[in-house]
Amino acid sequence: MSLMQSLRPGGKHGLSSTETRDPVGYAVAALSRLARSDVLDRVGLRRRAEQAVFTTTRSGFRTVTAASRSFARAGSKDAPGARPNEAPRSGVFDLTPTEDEQLLVDVVAELAEEVLRPAAAEADEACSAPEAVLKAGLEVGLPILGVPEALGGISEERSAMAGTLVAEALARGDLGLAVASLAPGAVATALGLWGTDEQQRTYLPAFTGGDVPAAALALGEPTVLFDVLSPATTAQRAGGRLVLNGVKSAVARGAEAELFVVGASLDDKPVLVLVESSTPGIEVVADPGMGVRAAGMTRLVLTDVGVPEENVLGATDGSTYTECVRLARLAWCALAVGTGQAVLDYVTPYVKEREAFGEPIAHRQSVAFMVADIAIELQAMRLLTYKAASRAAAGKDVARDVALARKLCADQGMRIGLDGVQLLGGHGFVKEHPVERWYRDLRAVGVMEGVVLV
Repeated sequence: MSLMQSLRPGGKHGLSSTETRDPVGYAVAALSRLARSDVLDRVGLRRRAEQAVFTTTRSGFRTVTAASRSFARAGSKDAPGARPNEAPRSGVFDLTPTEDEQLLVDVVAELAEEVLRPAAAEADEACSAPEAVLKAGLEVGLPILGVPEALGGISEERSAMAGTLVAEALARGDLGLAVASLAPGAVATALGLWGTDEQQRTYLPAFTGGDVPAAALALGEPTVLFDVLSPATTAQRAGGRLVLNGVKSAVARGAEAELFVVGASLDDKPVLVLVESSTPGIEVVADPGMGVRAAGMTRLVLTDVGVPEENVLGATDGSTYTECVRLARLAWCALAVGTGQAVLDYVTPYVKEREAFGEPIAHRQSVAFMVADIAIELQAMRLLTYKAASRAAAGKDVARDVALARKLCADQGMRIGLDGVQLLGGHGFVKEHPVERWYRDLRAVGVMEGVVLV
């Protein structure tokens, strides 16, 4: 019986409506909709002519933002918002996925293998994710992994661990497409964690319905020696409103996004501000980079953009912003682990089959040791990332854990990408093999800020 069959009601791993499920169990229930969807049969991998509208050329594009929907509060005026509870603190250091977590990984891994991986090369060239890939992510419930169940999501407890597993599994298909698929969920998760009742009731219903908006978490800036904790973008109070000025970089799917969470300095403290794309003064500029090209990276130019003071997300003392940065860095660590695993899975059979001087090159110690080093460092990256995620889910201080994980994943992620290219020799330099794209993507782990969140 295949995994997809086993997830259908009545299958080996089917869950009845009366069985008890932990938060990841609800995630599996949502993700298993893939089994009942014909999305895999509908995925078209041909080059799409209409993609030329937003394909980035050498001159790039400048555009006003996508026409935003009218976000309006849902439910009664007195209906409260909600936040996911902290995960239980068992005190036991065991990072073995539970059965439900493993099912979650299996479902998303199948999506990555059957949908993301085949579309990756063309998406990288077009600097944009195919609509079919994005729709597949929506149909399996990616945007609502971090949304409280009381608000239409599937999270009773903080889902940093589930989010980490999902990001890793998706990145094994393609890191750029994983970022594009996870970007709306990052905004929804931020609203679930830090949004006021009013903010949650206004914006979250859009993410839990059938027409999920593109959305982006914009923290990065195109400045030399950029310090994410000291954004140059400013938010100044003026007559009960905030006026934002600055430029944000590496904004995923910015040309189509309807809602942004922008990092800015307010009273010399970094804060997060909700900005709808229809707000006057916003301009999107193409910003393709060396890697993560499939995510459709853009710059967000803010010129006297006025929003209500109530659009500040979370605390104004910098604590919410700092927590957001750490959770975003944790997500990038998970993406690095997933892409690193893709490299290892690819080079291992290659070195066993590629022959030189009458024998497989894997028989050379220099080659065998390089593959072994990839496996060793990858496991260290995974353990540090999982530990940080489990502590984040429990509501513990993760400053040290995230710092250690990010340092290792940034350094060794780039090394794994480089070694993957080296192991393929001349084949590693050409686009016929995906390792050159993985190498470019892995170099982003140490420089990207924001975009994704767990």
